[in-house]
Amino acid sequence: MRIGIVGGTGREGRGLALRWAAKGHEIVLGSREAARAKDKARELAAELPDGGERITGASNEEAAGAGEVVLLTVPYAAHADTLRSVREALAGRILVDITVPLQPPKVTQVHLPQGTSAALEAQALLEPSTRVVATLHHVSSAHLGDPGHAIDCDVLVCGDDEAARTVVIGLLGDLGLRGLDAGALRNAVALESLTPVLLHLNRKYKTNTGIRITGLP
Repeated sequence: MRIGIVGGTGREGRGLALRWAAKGHEIVLGSREAARAKDKARELAAELPDGGERITGASNEEAAGAGEVVLLTVPYAAHADTLRSVREALAGRILVDITVPLQPPKVTQVHLPQGTSAALEAQALLEPSTRVVATLHHVSSAHLGDPGHAIDCDVLVCGDDEAARTVVIGLLGDLGLRGLDAGALRNAVALESLTPVLLHLNRKYKTNTGIRITGLP
C-alpha cells in the first residue's frame, strides 16, 4: 500500500516509515519543506537493507495526495492549519489522525478541544469523502520511533467507516501491533483523553506505559 505521512520527519514518522517499508509498503514522507522531507527520506533509506527505495520525501500536500492511506503526525497546535493545507488532496482517502490535544506544559492533564476531540475536528474540517480514523494514541513515541523495539500494547481504532477501520487495523498489524475496533469516531474522545493519564503514569513510575484489553482471544 502507498502511505503518505504528513508531518513525517519527526520521531513518530521515522519509526512508522521504517516499520512499514520493511513490510513492503511504499512511504511518502511529507513536510512543510519538501527538501527537508527528501533529506529525511534519504537518511532512512540508508537504514534499510534494500537501500530504502520504498521511502521518498515530498511536501505535505504531495504526501497527502500520493497516499492511499495518509497519517497526520503533527502537534495539536498545528493540527487545524495543516489539515486546511491538505484538505483537497485528502479527498476520497483514509486519514489516520494520531493527534492528542495536549496543552504543554500540562501534558498530564486532559484538555478537550471545542470540537470534543482532535479527530472529530479533523472530520469537520475535511471533505465528506475523507474517512477519518483515530488511533495510535497510546503507543510510546520513544518505542514507536525505534523500529527495532517490540511494542507491547494494544491499539484502539475509531472511525465512522467500518471498511476504513479494517484497513487501518491491518496496517497496525504490519507494525507488530494488535489493533482493536473501538467503534465510531466519537469514541476518539475517550482515546485522546486517556493519553494524558498514561503520561502521568510514565512520570510517576519512570516507564513507558501502554494499554491491554483483556478477555479477548
